[in-house]
Amino acid sequence: MAASVGTTPGGTTPAGMTPAGTTPESEKDTEFQEREKILCPDFLSVAQITEMLAEDVDGVQQKLEKFLNFRNLQTCLKEASLLDYYVSGFLWARGMDFSIIQYSKFMTLLDMLLHNLRTLHMSLEDSIKWLREVMAEIGPSHSQKNEEWNIFDVKQANAVVDYLKISLFQHYKLYEFLFFSAREETVIGTEQVIEVVKPAGHPFPDPLEEGISFDIFSTFIEPPPILDMEMKGLNQEQGPEESQPEADTSETDPLVGFTIEDIKLVLGQVTDDISISIQTKINEKLQIQEEAFNARIEKLKKA
Repeated sequence: MAASVGTTPGGTTPAGMTPAGTTPESEKDTEFQEREKILCPDFLSVAQITEMLAEDVDGVQQKLEKFLNFRNLQTCLKEASLLDYYVSGFLWARGMDFSIIQYSKFMTLLDMLLHNLRTLHMSLEDSIKWLREVMAEIGPSHSQKNEEWNIFDVKQANAVVDYLKISLFQHYKLYEFLFFSAREETVIGTEQVIEVVKPAGHPFPDPLEEGISFDIFSTFIEPPPILDMEMKGLNQEQGPEESQPEADTSETDPLVGFTIEDIKLVLGQVTDDISISIQTKINEKLQIQEEAFNARIEKLKKA
């Protein structure tokens, strides 16, 4: 009569028989240890998971950023995408109310899938096959004697597979592009020319909205002074005889022969010329704006 056989991690042995020097209890411990090696080493330690469980969304992101040593999130697309991948996975697991060991195995599963893609160049079909094999080990078992070894029950295992489908597998091509497509770093800069305010003694009008143009200012208000060097050169070229008449003329008042009324009249004419010029420019601009508004109003009426 043929003896029935049973499957063990090391092969097949006749039912009811164990290798020499082993017992059913030690064989069971060996099989349990083999199953414990699945998805090892852990992606996150128990202490790290415990820390993140006490944080809010921003705190979880900051903790993972620290644990993963991501330092260029603002400029590196790869680091930002990976951080979002892990943070989303952890927050989803928290919504499932997983235990610590379930958190650990789930986060390790997320990391191993990316590792297979990045290092082994595993295709989408191969990743799905690998996930099926892993879930067969850590998921629910058909054997009643191995129920205590199951990390996820049937409902949780289905939820894990559904989450991986919408988070990783649905965007698998994007992650392949992220790891295997080189991107050029484009530095975008803007060069601006800023006009600095001149010193108070410089012949230039104050930078006000109501300030006048430099031409009008330099012509009618404050002509640019003659440089000291030019004055010294003229004095050197002229002899002592020529300098004496200039000294005499400098003592005479240039306003001799003009009354206060004459000065007021001249200043009034200059002021009127300036105001008329400014008023003309303002009227021209107002007329242009009025025509533009009238054209818009006509278009609105036709519409």
